[in-house]
Amino acid sequence: MNSANLSNLSLPDCNVAVLEPPGGTAVDPREAAEEAVENPHGPPLSEIVSPDETVAIVVTDVTRATPDDILLDVLLSELKEAGVPRNQITVVIGLGLHRPMTDTEIADALGEHADLAENHNADSVVEVGRVESGETEIPIELNPTVANADRVLSTGMVEPHQYAGFSGGAKTVAIGAGGESLIRYTHGPEMLAHDGVRLGRIENNPFRETLDEAGDVIGVDFCLNVTHGPDGVLGASAGHHRDVVFDLAETAKEVLSVQVEGKFDAVVAGVPEAKATNLYQATRAATYVVLGDRNPLRSGGRVVVPAELSEGAGEGRGEKRFYDRLAGATDPESLYEEMRSGYEPGAQRAFVVARALRGHDVYVTGSEHPEVVEDCLMHARESVADAIEPRSDVLVVPNALETLLVRPVRD
Repeated sequence: MNSANLSNLSLPDCNVAVLEPPGGTAVDPREAAEEAVENPHGPPLSEIVSPDETVAIVVTDVTRATPDDILLDVLLSELKEAGVPRNQITVVIGLGLHRPMTDTEIADALGEHADLAENHNADSVVEVGRVESGETEIPIELNPTVANADRVLSTGMVEPHQYAGFSGGAKTVAIGAGGESLIRYTHGPEMLAHDGVRLGRIENNPFRETLDEAGDVIGVDFCLNVTHGPDGVLGASAGHHRDVVFDLAETAKEVLSVQVEGKFDAVVAGVPEAKATNLYQATRAATYVVLGDRNPLRSGGRVVVPAELSEGAGEGRGEKRFYDRLAGATDPESLYEEMRSGYEPGAQRAFVVARALRGHDVYVTGSEHPEVVEDCLMHARESVADAIEPRSDVLVVPNALETLLVRPVRD
């Protein structure tokens, strides 16, 4: 069972409420992208690039449901109009610490432009500058292809993000095509414990601010991002990376926020297909519910996440570190306390999951790898019904990653 059919979930012995955001009106991604590029925040792309310059375009990886084939096609058309030859353009897949994409996945994601693409390797980076945060200087490491390009462009998806508030903007380049140094700092326990670092917030969010500063150091020249809801792409924005994120975050908040009244024994939290392939990504649904603006669970309540987990815990370096931390722990509380002193980049999801598990059990249903779920301090069940006690008050959130649970507005 996936997020698409959770709206029709049957739990006859329970009191069930289904919560879905307003959703907005879907737009044609290509038309929206073309309009955004024609009306960017800042100068148009044709005034930024020159025919003799090399261009690196950083795109998202398989864990994001970004229409990169369309966004890339629009950017390449603009570059062609500006006189930039195709052989001066390279597409870098922003993996961060995720696994490399296969040739088939690249072809599916980028279509006719797959020949331009190369996977990022976080072990092969160069330092391009530093960002100051208090008394700390963080090295900004970057993929050599991107670092050596005359111009840097990016695609991205501005969607709710546990730490950055919303993803997209400079994050695609700074994290996706970066090294471990920035990931280690931004995803460390001191940063993640900051009150401003939370889902759905970009203002006064030090995580987001650090990414934006890194984007300035790198010199991200032009972004083309979209945001989406349950029915598809809701809008596009282009130009300066900070403005693009602010623009689309406002759109997203308006159509994804839902006020939650009351408390529940269980929340069934759906995830989109791109996030259901491994436990690292699928646990976002649970942490978004528990650690967001409004936790709708009663004390001791549980989160149920239907996810097939075809890749188990995940195959990238970050996913493996996530699994090793959780599988090596005896209980959430001791793991959380242990990780407060620090951890390897990529393991931050284990830290956040442990934080959520201190107050609530997480059940993963329909998994191809139930043993992995059980290894990681969570519970595996065959079906959603098996994971919920009879006569429970149940809140169903068909797509927990595209729903912002917020506190009721009181008069």
